[in-house]
This record gives sequence, C-alpha cells and structure tokens, in this order.
Amino acid sequence: MLSETEQRIAAAVADRAGALLDDLRLHVNTPTGKAYKPGLDKTRERLTARLAALGADISLHPGEPKPSWLIGGDPESEPPPTAVCRRTRPGMPSVLIAGHLDTVHDPESDFRELSISPDGKTATGPGCVDMKGGLVIAVAALEVLEEVGVDCSWTFFFNSDEETGTYHSRGTLEDESRKHDRGIALEPALPGGELAIERMGSGQFMVECRGRSAHVGRAFTEGVSAVTKLAECLLKIAEMPDPARGRILSVGPLQGGPVVNAVPDLARAWGNVRFKDPAIGDEIGALLDALATDKNAMPAVEVFRSFNRPAKPMIPETEALGLLARDVAENLGQKLPFASTGGVCDGNIMQNVGLPTIDTLGVRGGGLHTPDEWIELDSLVERCQLLAVLLARIAAG
Repeated sequence: MLSETEQRIAAAVADRAGALLDDLRLHVNTPTGKAYKPGLDKTRERLTARLAALGADISLHPGEPKPSWLIGGDPESEPPPTAVCRRTRPGMPSVLIAGHLDTVHDPESDFRELSISPDGKTATGPGCVDMKGGLVIAVAALEVLEEVGVDCSWTFFFNSDEETGTYHSRGTLEDESRKHDRGIALEPALPGGELAIERMGSGQFMVECRGRSAHVGRAFTEGVSAVTKLAECLLKIAEMPDPARGRILSVGPLQGGPVVNAVPDLARAWGNVRFKDPAIGDEIGALLDALATDKNAMPAVEVFRSFNRPAKPMIPETEALGLLARDVAENLGQKLPFASTGGVCDGNIMQNVGLPTIDTLGVRGGGLHTPDEWIELDSLVERCQLLAVLLARIAAG
C-alpha cells in the first residue's frame, strides 16, 4: 500500500504527463548518435542544469581513450567527458543513477524526430526508449521528490559512450559505484516489461593475420596469404561456441587484401563474445589466445581482446533491491516480473565493483537500435512513478 506521501508523489508525476512527453520530444529531436558532439553537449547541459537547480554539485570528468584496434577506436579524437551530479545527504542511503546520453542512430539519417502514432499510445524516434525516455523520467522523478519534500541522497552519472562500450567513462563509473549503496541504471524494460535481474558478460576481439605480399601471376609461390590463415582461424572460432553453457562467439566484420591480383599480407576479423559467468569468460579468452603465434612466424597471428562488460549474476543484494522495486510496482498497480538477458549495459560494470544494481527501470518499448525504435507512452508516467517512489523508500531505509 502506498503511504500518503507516496500517493502525493504518484499524483505529482501524473500531473506532469504532458511535460514528460514534451521533454521526451526535446531530447529525441536532439541527435546524440555516432559521437555527435553538438547534440551530446547540448543534452548534457540541459540535464545537468536541472539537477544543479536541485542542489547537485556538477563535475565533468575527461574521458579515457579506447583501444585503437576496436572499430571506431580513433586515437586522434577527443573522448567525450562524463558528468557527475552529486547531492549528498549524510546518514542516508546513497543511490547512483546511471544514464547514457548517446544513441546508435546517425544524426544525418532520416530517422530524426519523435513521431506519435495516430492512437496516441506509442511513438517512434531515435533513442526514445534507449535511453532518452529513461533520462526524462529519472530527472523528473528527482524534481517531483523535491517538490513533495522527500529528501534523498543521490548521484546522477551521465556518460556519452555506453553504446560503444563505456571505454571512455568506465574508470569514472567504477569510482562512483564504489561510493554508493545502491545502483539504478536507466536501460529500457525488457520486451514484456520485465526487470533484468541478471545479465551475461560481453567483450570484443580482433584476430589479425600477417603474411607476405606477392604478385599473383608472377610470384604466387613467394607470397603467404594472410586471408587463408585468417580463414583457418575462423574455422577454429566456429567450433568454440557452446550456447547451452553460456559460451557465445560471433565474428564480423572482416577485412583482407586491398586488390585481387596480389597475395594479401594483412587480414583481420572482429568479433563479439557473451559469457554467463567469469569462468566461461576465462574459457573464451584462453581459446582465442591459443590462436596466436609467435610474432616472427609466417604467417603470424595476433589476438587482441577486451572483455569490457563483466557478467552480472544474481546476487542476494540485487535480488532484494529488485523485490523492493517489485513491491513498489505492485502498490502502484503495475507488474514487474524478473528475467535474465544476454544484453549488457553499464549495470554490469557497476555491480562488478560491488554495487548492487538493477538496470532496466527505464521506459517500456522496443525496436532498440533500429529505425523502428518505439516507446509505450503510458510508461513515461508509470515508470516515473515507480522510480520516484522507489527512491523515496530507499531514502527512508
């Protein structure tokens, strides 16, 4: 049952229904995909200004470079900063709220604005569910708590590189996670509205093969094909997955040979892995590392890998936080089933350093990472109510 204060919180959120939709439109219509700096800077400024008005101290942390072998790993580009907005209340449980400003959508594409369906129940737009809807409801929830007079101790973490692996902001996220008692990440709900209570881990790898170039017609036997060697490696990788045990590897894209009439001296393949626990992750790492040869061999194979998202298993503290969120949902007349997923997010990193974290308290919708990305508009109010009441109960101990 909701307390009188919690009823006031829910009512105050409901009164903001129109403002929530307007705010969603504002942020969706501001492109932040593909490291688009003007949009990221504008969004960061808008959100941090609202939190500063609630008394938060705002600090910007410079980003770290990502490994150069990764696709998109440009050592010449300046990593985006991470904003940390902190409002501490001594003696109260502290909550770290994590949200990412970036999307996967190209700012130059035709998919640029929020478009509401004729029946008014859903809308489509770049990042509307992943995770601009989550950012909108979280900032509004904190404003409602202030309006109702519920004090909380919180830090809001805004990064701009979650969709590309959180390489630039991981150090800051880990530092902040160690300072807090509970973690909430604003990823969208799973397809049935479920809370992801456990997640697989993930990582990236690249296999690089080097051979000797030669003219195909005049000196074929003098060449050593890096592409042929890469093909041998790919056949070995194809034997590595064991999905039933939570061991997954996928390869693509590929690169090899600039012209058809020369034996290629360089070939590369990039891939992604998923693993249900650290032991399986270690297995995958060992299998990939075994492909490598001595650097002076001909052909030579070098393996690069970064298992940057640790597995996020169910732990008692996270289950307890999830059950608290479920109790709030049921008191609000909502449902909050639990589920597991192979997807990953910043919640993996937060919990890996000891912070119990639930990470699908964002809005409901679907079509993530596609031009059909959509949001269930009723979830703006419902999930904002859920988040605001949950934060109030955490604050109350």
